[in-house]
Amino acid sequence: MKKLISGVRVALCALCVAAPAYSFADDSPIQGNIRIVIGSSSTGGDTYQATSLIADALSEKLEANFKVDAVGVSAAYRALDRVRNGRTFMVFHDQSYLGNLYGQRGYDDIFEKYTVGQTFAINPGNAYLVSKDSPYQSMQDVIDAAGHGENIRVAIQPGGVSEIGYTAMKNAVRMQYPGQENNLQALNTGSQSSKNQAMFDGLADVINGSVQANEQYTRLPADDQKAMRFLWITAPAKTLEQANESGMGKTSRAQLLNYAEPNVNVAMSDQQNFSFDKEFFFIYNKQMDPKVVAAMDQALSEIFADGQVQEKMKQSFFIPNFRKAAESREHLMQKRDQYREIIDAIKQ
Repeated sequence: MKKLISGVRVALCALCVAAPAYSFADDSPIQGNIRIVIGSSSTGGDTYQATSLIADALSEKLEANFKVDAVGVSAAYRALDRVRNGRTFMVFHDQSYLGNLYGQRGYDDIFEKYTVGQTFAINPGNAYLVSKDSPYQSMQDVIDAAGHGENIRVAIQPGGVSEIGYTAMKNAVRMQYPGQENNLQALNTGSQSSKNQAMFDGLADVINGSVQANEQYTRLPADDQKAMRFLWITAPAKTLEQANESGMGKTSRAQLLNYAEPNVNVAMSDQQNFSFDKEFFFIYNKQMDPKVVAAMDQALSEIFADGQVQEKMKQSFFIPNFRKAAESREHLMQKRDQYREIIDAIKQ
């Protein structure tokens, strides 16, 4: 009998050793190949970079294969519309609702048509620049010049992140110099290279750019045709302060903070200055199983609790910014309503 009991114990121990460790993927509704379409067609842009970072982390956590597909806005929404089984997600940023506020074709109300999911990163680099030989040394110089009748051309890509900062400038002129806001004029272009070229050719006085794309030009000597200066970074100081001390390129975090609120003031109202965080977040098909969103909440919670993805983001000049889906939706809707006020004020 003792030999029999001993044999059973050995057999049970062997089974214990052979049993695989528990994996998150065992019970996850997210398995296999997952396609993440993004609202950009560039594989070198910030949307692709931020999404790739989080996709790699999700692939490891869920033992699934997340693939980022840079298809552009229209194709991304069409892909999301077609697939309800949780095998296609979308990632985009604030342009997804700003485009709708500006009445841009192809931008539906994402909060009605889709399920808005988790935020995960901020690009703190959205910026406005002038050439180094520009007479405008500050944003207040630009506002004052427009207020005193000068026509100032601002190169933007209409309907999104580029335009919201331009709208804020125009609103600030309206507040300080009522009736003079139309002296600030939009020069509608496309890509960042197009906006840069507008400045090089003398067609634009101010351009929308980014720390990542334009920092290199700010280090050129003043007599170089491509030399630029930052005037304004729309992210508030509390966001930029989370970046690595080294900043971006050869421009330190301390230097970048000189161009952000509260050091640069663009009035949004009598009580508040304008600031803007460019946030990246997931969007899902409205008919998708809610268990998929819940699984993404859990997976991303564990990824951010681990801490490795935050370090990778900061190395690429992104600010970690995780919110679960429900909190994210509420936050982004409040943000949309806030920016709708200044967009509507300019339309009047």
